[in-house]
Amino acid sequence: MRDNNCIFCKIAAGEIPSKTIYEDDKFRVILDLGPATKGHALILPKNHYANLYELPEDTAGDVMKLAKKMATVMTEKLGCQGFNLMQNNGETAGQTVFHFHMHLIPRYENDGQEINWKLGSPTQEELEEIKNLITEN
Repeated sequence: MRDNNCIFCKIAAGEIPSKTIYEDDKFRVILDLGPATKGHALILPKNHYANLYELPEDTAGDVMKLAKKMATVMTEKLGCQGFNLMQNNGETAGQTVFHFHMHLIPRYENDGQEINWKLGSPTQEELEEIKNLITEN
């Protein structure tokens, strides 16, 4: 299942050259061409899914297993002190290529990156309302 107009489908299939650091029958992991830090990589499924919502549950589980494996190897080989896993869904959330992918971002002391968000301060009532909204049948 591919989208012939998708650049990540072409990269995952090996039609466009990439700096591949891992490949199996389901995934290709490549170095990001615009890295946030040294070693920043992307996990690309070989099948096309626009985002997390389209990703089958078994594939989602396989992505996390691969992310753990890659983070462990990359931490050992690159000597980073931390690691971010990042995955965006939708333009509002920062997704720019509409083929599911997970960012593997090694983190180093004083690497200059700030991958953060502003902390909110909801009331207990607001939290309760949100909880009820999400959990109601």
